[in-house]
Amino acid sequence: MRTTDFNYELPSELIAQSPLGRRVASRLLHVPCEGGDYRELEFSQLSSLLRPCDLLVLNDTRVIPGRLHGRKQSGGKVEMLLERILEPELALVQLRSSRAPRVGTALEFEGDIQATVTGRQDNFFVLRFCVPIEPQLQKHGHVPLPPYIQRADEDDDRERYQTVFAREPGAVAAPTAGLHFDGDLLAELAQKGVEQVHVTLHVGAGTFLPLRSEQLVSGRLHRERIEISADVCAAVKRTRARQGRVIAVGTTVVRALESAVVDGELAPFSGETDIFIQPGYQFTVVDAMITNFHLPESSLLMLVSAFHGTQSILDAYNYAVAQRFRFFSYGDAMFLEPGHRKANNE
Repeated sequence: MRTTDFNYELPSELIAQSPLGRRVASRLLHVPCEGGDYRELEFSQLSSLLRPCDLLVLNDTRVIPGRLHGRKQSGGKVEMLLERILEPELALVQLRSSRAPRVGTALEFEGDIQATVTGRQDNFFVLRFCVPIEPQLQKHGHVPLPPYIQRADEDDDRERYQTVFAREPGAVAAPTAGLHFDGDLLAELAQKGVEQVHVTLHVGAGTFLPLRSEQLVSGRLHRERIEISADVCAAVKRTRARQGRVIAVGTTVVRALESAVVDGELAPFSGETDIFIQPGYQFTVVDAMITNFHLPESSLLMLVSAFHGTQSILDAYNYAVAQRFRFFSYGDAMFLEPGHRKANNE
């Protein structure tokens, strides 16, 4: 398998640079099982695709404003993107600069935040800060918009690059499928009888790094922290008993749920996952998913291809391009049913 097998042509003007005025005004492409016709909906019409017996699983991670601009002691510019906080004053980060700083290099960021490079872990740097870093990021940090959004972050991004159900700080990228929900839609689905539960997967900066050949060989990706409670596991069992579907809101939820399977059953889990879901993977928990459109040759495009079939996904993406859907984080969404197998409860 090659990353080039997961490529498609995308005009740059279809990459959404800003969110729409209303979250639920995004378009929603319904891609059904086994060769059915596409349906184009507004996201506010999601209820028409769900059944009262279904379970909606959402990721409640909260994005930390984890980007800082600064300088090296030598005067060279440096930009930091948080990967994760290891200890109150210790963090794993990406650093962009003309030259990679060496261990021992002193850095100064906005807000007079002082840090020292203490080590390397693959593509990441370990920084020791002079004060606990999370409060400083909340005060001085920038919203870590993805690199394909060609503008500086704005005040509105602090609210719009965050789901309305975000509550557990720790992500440096939003679980973007969840950005389309507002409180009214969630209430409408609850009134219909669609049960809703939350898992936590803290999206890391590694999600924006290009795939490496060794990842394809090993079948393992960058690590991300997940939390799945006993209540979530019980909700999945109830859904199976009533012949409902487990519907993952986003690839982060898919990754979290499928990482917590033990002996064919979902089990409570607290820890890290490096699972790499690619074609050939056999899904255990997820019956349908809501997801945004993903970058060419990315691990997330491989994940949805594993769920629906590679050629079927590429056909759907080409259709979306032709119909001028908006792509990536602030773009439109898809409702995907499994294309190469029937759902577990059918």
